[in-house]
Amino acid sequence: MKLFVTGGAGFIGSNFVHRTLRSTDDEVVCFDALTYAGNLENLRDVHGDTRFRFVRGDIRDRDAVAAAMAGCDMVVHFAAESHVDRSIVDPDAFVLTNCQGTNVVCDTARKVGVERVLHVSTDEVYGSLGPGSPSSLETDLLLPRSPYSASKAGSDLIALSYATTYGLDVVATRASNNYGPYQYPEKVIPLFVTNLLDGGTVPLYGDGLNVRDWLHVQDHCDGIDVALRRGESGHVYNIGGGNEITNRELTDRLLALCGRDESAVTYVEDRLGHDRRYSVDCTALRSLGWAPRHDFADGLAATVAWYRDNRWWWEPLKARTA
Repeated sequence: MKLFVTGGAGFIGSNFVHRTLRSTDDEVVCFDALTYAGNLENLRDVHGDTRFRFVRGDIRDRDAVAAAMAGCDMVVHFAAESHVDRSIVDPDAFVLTNCQGTNVVCDTARKVGVERVLHVSTDEVYGSLGPGSPSSLETDLLLPRSPYSASKAGSDLIALSYATTYGLDVVATRASNNYGPYQYPEKVIPLFVTNLLDGGTVPLYGDGLNVRDWLHVQDHCDGIDVALRRGESGHVYNIGGGNEITNRELTDRLLALCGRDESAVTYVEDRLGHDRRYSVDCTALRSLGWAPRHDFADGLAATVAWYRDNRWWWEPLKARTA
C-alpha cells in the first residue's frame, strides 16, 4: 500500500512516517510545506529508504496535491497549524490551512480515487471540561474556544461531510496532548525542557492548574494506524494517554528530571480563553485492539533524555526565534 502523508515532516507526522517504514511494507509519499514547524531533519534517517519520497508542497495548492497524491491508496492528513498561542495572534492562517487545506485534501482524494482518508484532529474541539466531568465522547457536541480549536473543529466537519455527500471513505481521530521526540520547542514540554537544560526559566500560565491528558507520540501513531486499517468509515476515534495531570505537576516533574528547582519557574499572565481541562474516552478505539504502551513517568524521562542528547536538533530551531 502507498500512503500519502500530509505534514509528514512535522512532529507527529514524522513519527508516523518512521513507524510506518519500520513496521510495515508500505510506501510513503510525504507532502509538507516545510513551514517553521516542518523540518527535514526529522526525516534524516529515512531519506535513503526506497519506499520513501518527499514532496514539498502546500495542502491548499490543488495542482500540487493532485500531482503528489496520484497513485496513492490512502491519505493520512496531519498537516495543520496547531499552536494555540499563534492562533490568537494570527487566526487567518489557521482557518486557511486547517479548513481550506483539509477541503482541498479531501476533494482531491475523491477525484484521484484513494481508498480512505484518515483525518487527524485534537481533543481541543470538545472544549473545556470541569473537574470531575465525564471524559469527552466522539458523539459529544463540539465547543471549541480558540481560533486553533475552532479551525480544527471546522476541518473535522469538512472531512466528515465528504463521507456523507460524496461517499468518500473518511475516518477521523482526536488525540490528547502529545509528547516525545522531534516536537517543535514552542510546545510546553520541549520548551520547558530545553529552557531548563540551558539554565533558563519556564513560563507557567496562570495558577498552573489547567489539566491535560498526555499521550506519547508513538502511542498516538499506533492509534492512527489502527483507525486507518480497522476504523469504520464516517466515524471518529478518540486517542488518549490516560495521564491527566495539572500543568503545575507537569512542571514539577520536568524540574526534577532536569535537576532544577522552583526558582526556575516564572508565573505569567494566563492565556486568553485558556481551557481548564481536556479528557477523552477511548473506548471505541480500544474495541479495535489499541491501547497505549508507554508509562507516563518512563516516557517523560525518555523524552527529557532525548532532548538532552539531541541538542543538534533543537538548538538551531530555538536560535531562529531568539
